[in-house]
Amino acid sequence: MSAPTLTPTSGFDRWFQLTARGSTYGREVRGGLVTFFTMAYIVVLNPLIIGTAKDVNGLFVGGTDDVVKAITMVSAATALMAGLLTILMGAIGRFPIAIAAGLGLNGFVAYTLAPQMTWADAMGLVVIEGIVILLLVLTGLRSAVFVAVPEQLKYAIGVGIGLFITIIGLVDAGIVRPGVPLVTFGVFGELQGWPIFVFVVGLLITAVLVARKTKGAILIGIVATTILAMVVEAVANVGPKTGADGSIANPTGWGLNVPRVPDQLISTPDLGLLGQFNLFGSFQAIGVVAALLAIFSLMLSDFFDTMGTAFGLATEGDLLEEDGQIPHFESILVVDSIAAAAGGAASVSSNTSYIESASGIGEGARTGIASLVTGGLFLIAMFFSPLVTVIPYEAASPALVIVGFLMMTQIRHIDFTDYEIGIPAFLTISLMPFTYSITIGIGAGFVSWLVIKIFTGKIREIHWLMWVVSLAFLFYFAIYPVEVLFGVK
Repeated sequence: MSAPTLTPTSGFDRWFQLTARGSTYGREVRGGLVTFFTMAYIVVLNPLIIGTAKDVNGLFVGGTDDVVKAITMVSAATALMAGLLTILMGAIGRFPIAIAAGLGLNGFVAYTLAPQMTWADAMGLVVIEGIVILLLVLTGLRSAVFVAVPEQLKYAIGVGIGLFITIIGLVDAGIVRPGVPLVTFGVFGELQGWPIFVFVVGLLITAVLVARKTKGAILIGIVATTILAMVVEAVANVGPKTGADGSIANPTGWGLNVPRVPDQLISTPDLGLLGQFNLFGSFQAIGVVAALLAIFSLMLSDFFDTMGTAFGLATEGDLLEEDGQIPHFESILVVDSIAAAAGGAASVSSNTSYIESASGIGEGARTGIASLVTGGLFLIAMFFSPLVTVIPYEAASPALVIVGFLMMTQIRHIDFTDYEIGIPAFLTISLMPFTYSITIGIGAGFVSWLVIKIFTGKIREIHWLMWVVSLAFLFYFAIYPVEVLFGVK
């Protein structure tokens, strides 16, 4: 007896392949809700990264010197872009993937690019990167670049970014501070003050929730830790860490925000960041070579994150086609590329596909309808941006540490017994956090890999694109002696 034919109930059903994939509207709505609550932390976390870093002129994103205003604007724009782009992914990609500002990518923009140029220049680089990726997708070259980079170096980049995010979280929380030697533990070598206590408790709460695979663990951790911080502040009246002049007036005080109930919970979103980008200003600010390498660094992360995420989600949801291909893969890549450029145009950093979408698939989501639900919830969330001004670093930093751990789990794919790949991978991983630069970590890994291949007699294993990129990084590292040689400095 043959299996019954699954007939779509409507054109909407046919477009999203709801019946064909064995799903229901109820499953899609439930999956969309779970995905939102699993990754809604980005509306809080992205503003604490993008909104608190200063550019070369000492200004926050949007050209303001008011950190609270910057954070509020980034929160609203982050929610807006996540909503619109996730809906676009659902409608065009027809796949249960949600999109939002990429962690790691936002750290690169905030801590590597912005200090060297204006925020508008930095976001212009993100827009260019998105356009380049889109062109590579449309021309079929994206897969060529993907093949060129050794697989284990790709994993090393993710691990390095994870450690980078972790050290940012530890520094923000005050667990790690500059000192002699290079860094010190807590305040004068001790865990002093209520804010550090709140961070430690928040880290343990979040770790337990993640270990128990609780849906929305990171978001729950941020909310719970913030509530604890508000209670502590109400009882102990801790106060801010910095004084009115920006100096450290109270070493055991709160970082960034003092956790108090805001005057209002709902407000009209301030979307003043939209369109604040300068497409080619970075080339003048840091030079053509450095700008091109920065674009490549952004592009590299976007490339592999999306491909790996899409493949992993399709596998988990049993959605791979008979030939092993991901359904609507080109459409997924096109939307993801548009998201990268759109994130830069909105001054919230490159937007990318989120692996947290797996939580929605685990709840039964199989189509883009789930993404329509998730996107709609993000649009609602942008009206609650005042809530982010309540959250101190100590309440948000546990999330950074846990996200760093999740990214570092990729280290299991690296064979450190093979020194030809182990040494470049190690340099990539270690130099990112120690230099506070993703670009330097990637460059060190690529150059060392090229040199080792050359002097072990394996030149034929080097893809021509790796020659081009590695030599570009070599020139980047040698820029100072080159400038001295030619009398520029």
